[in-house]
Amino acid sequence: MEMIREYLKKTPVLVGIGFVAGLILGWFVIGWGIWPVKWTDAAPEHLRHDLKLEYLSMAVDSYILNQDAELAKKRFAEFGEEGENLLKEIEQQKPQQAANIAAFRLAVSGEATLPLPTQAAGGEVLPTEEAQPTTRAGSSILRNIVIVFCVAFVIILLGVAVFFFLRSRKPAVRTPAQASYSQPLAPEVGEGWEAIPQAAPSQEPPMMQFMASYKYGDDLFDDSFSIDSQSGEFLGECGVNISETIGVGEPKKVTAFEVWLFDKNDIQTITKVLMSEHAYNDEATYQRLAAKGEPVLVQPGMETVLETQSLQLVVRVVDMAYGDGAMPSNSYFEQLILELAVWSKM
Repeated sequence: MEMIREYLKKTPVLVGIGFVAGLILGWFVIGWGIWPVKWTDAAPEHLRHDLKLEYLSMAVDSYILNQDAELAKKRFAEFGEEGENLLKEIEQQKPQQAANIAAFRLAVSGEATLPLPTQAAGGEVLPTEEAQPTTRAGSSILRNIVIVFCVAFVIILLGVAVFFFLRSRKPAVRTPAQASYSQPLAPEVGEGWEAIPQAAPSQEPPMMQFMASYKYGDDLFDDSFSIDSQSGEFLGECGVNISETIGVGEPKKVTAFEVWLFDKNDIQTITKVLMSEHAYNDEATYQRLAAKGEPVLVQPGMETVLETQSLQLVVRVVDMAYGDGAMPSNSYFEQLILELAVWSKM
């Protein structure tokens, strides 16, 4: 469950789930259930083979009865190259219509027609009922295509809207190119808290910087940030969330946080667990939290680094304070302010 919850925090995973759900809804539910495609008014060339023979046979009879060469040509042309083979097959099945078929063949070829026979070998020729011309599917198919495209467009639009909504949950604080890494980005610390001076940077300014601020009582604390290149390309995500609490009741008494880094070019998410002094020194708690990620003792001004294939995340403790309730000393956080600075390794 912990792994599933972690993956659901990632924007690409949510977008993928939305795409699959939309595909199932649009294709199977709407496309097959609500508005299935219904083929009507098919052209003769799309009929079953036996129906093609029947249609062409009626076309021959219609020509013998009406002597309309243009209509005969039009009906014969609807079968394309297959028409002559169908005529030969009708001749084999109905030899008594050989003379009629010969006259029909001359008419559709544009040659002078022979006198229309009234008798054929084997008996009298009785033309059957004229076949009704078949028209190609028109407005019905077009309507279905328009409906499918409209549904697909709505699904794509909803997916894009969800994607940008998730990306905009936490506004990123992008460092200007001219700014120094030592410039403070943290919010002002309230009275009674002493700001931690920032160390001078030993490298170029970070690509992006974020601030994560927790205060006692924020039981739903879960900050995540999208990491984008200068051109807007999505590179990954990072964030901080509650990992472990101590005691019972509300507000929750947080004794450890998880800080994580997701890289779209890497196969795993790197996680470290920021522990209170009590959790770090308690063997049982330490071992339990170590399964989630590398344990790190939270201290004022400390820094820890998370690295993936193409990203480096430096987490710095800007300010921290322990609560002083009826709990072991230094066991839960009253306040924790973290600075997350991201560099590209590419």
